[in-house]
Amino acid sequence: MSFPFNVYLSALAAACLTALLAAPVWRGWCLRAGLVDDPGHRKIHDQPVPLAGGLTVLTGMLAPTLAALVLLWWSRTNGSGSTDANALPLHRLLIPVDAGSASALGYGLGRRALELFGIFAGAIGMLVIGLLDDKHELCPRVKFAGQFLVAALVAASGARVTLFVHSSLFHCAVTILWFLTVINAFNFMDNMNGLCAGLGAIAAWYFAVLAASDGQYLVALIAFLTCGALLGFLPHNFPRARAFLGDGGSHLVGYLLAVLAILPHFYTPRHPRHWAVLIPLLVLAMPLLDLVWVVLLRWRLGQPLYIGDTNHLSHRLVRLGLTRTQAVLVIWLAAAVTGAAGCWL
Repeated sequence: MSFPFNVYLSALAAACLTALLAAPVWRGWCLRAGLVDDPGHRKIHDQPVPLAGGLTVLTGMLAPTLAALVLLWWSRTNGSGSTDANALPLHRLLIPVDAGSASALGYGLGRRALELFGIFAGAIGMLVIGLLDDKHELCPRVKFAGQFLVAALVAASGARVTLFVHSSLFHCAVTILWFLTVINAFNFMDNMNGLCAGLGAIAAWYFAVLAASDGQYLVALIAFLTCGALLGFLPHNFPRARAFLGDGGSHLVGYLLAVLAILPHFYTPRHPRHWAVLIPLLVLAMPLLDLVWVVLLRWRLGQPLYIGDTNHLSHRLVRLGLTRTQAVLVIWLAAAVTGAAGCWL
C-alpha cells in the first residue's frame, strides 16, 4: 500500500507555518532571557541578535506532530463519528488520510515507539546542550560529552548504522561516531546567514523524497517535518538575519540530519546494491567536506580544532569576490546537485 503524498505535504506545510509563526515569539523570549549573540570578533552584526533558531525549528516539528497524534488517537476512539452519512468527520478534515493509511500509521508508531521516543528525546537533549553553550559557553569537553551521551541514547533506542556487520557493539560505535561527525559538521557550517538552515532543509528534502519513494512513511514524515520547520525559519535568518540558529540550532539541525541519514533502508530487496549506503554521504557532502577540510587545515597549522576561523568554504568564496549572500546560494546549489546525485544512485 502506498502512503498518500498529501499527508507528506500536510506535514511539510504544517511544520513550515508553525515555525514561521513561532519565530517572532521565540525571538522575543530570547531577548528577554538574554539568549542573544552579541557583536564582537569575526561578527558583522552591530546589535544583539536572538538565538531563537533551535527553539523555532523544534517547535515547528513537535507542535504538528503532537497535534496529529492527538487527532489520530481521537479518530480511532471516535471512529463511528457522526450519524449524518453526508457529513465528513472533523479528523478527516484535519488529517487527510484514509482508513488504511491511518491503520498503517498507527501500526508503525506502535512498532517503533521506543525508537521514535529516543529520537525526539535526543532532539530535545541536543537543543538543550546547544542552548547551554550559547548561554554559558561550555568547555569543549563538556559539550562533546553531551553530544556523546545523546548519540548513545539514540543508538540504544534502536536507530543504528549497521554497514552489513553483525555486531551490536560495532553498530553503536559507528552510530555514535556518525552523530558526532554530522553534528559538528553542521555546527561548523553555521557561519553565514541561512547557510546551515538552508543546507539542512535541502538535505532533509532529499531524505524525505528517498524515504517516501520507497514506502518508508515514518522516516519520510520526520524528514518532511524537518524540512518544513527549517523552511519556516529561513525567512527570519536569510538574507538579513532577525534570528540566528546559534549552537542550539546548529546542534539540532546536525542531529536531525544525522538521524535522517541512518533511518532509511537504502539497501533493500528492491535496491540490492551495497554501495547504496553511500547515498547519505552525497546528500550531506557539502557540510562533511567542509568539516574535513577545516579540521585538516587546523591540524596542519597546529591550531585547536574547536577554535573558529575564516577558512571555511563560505569564507573562501567571499574572498574570491562573492557577497555573503552569493556564497550561501552557491553552496546551496552545490548541495542540491550532490543530493540529486544521491537520489540518482
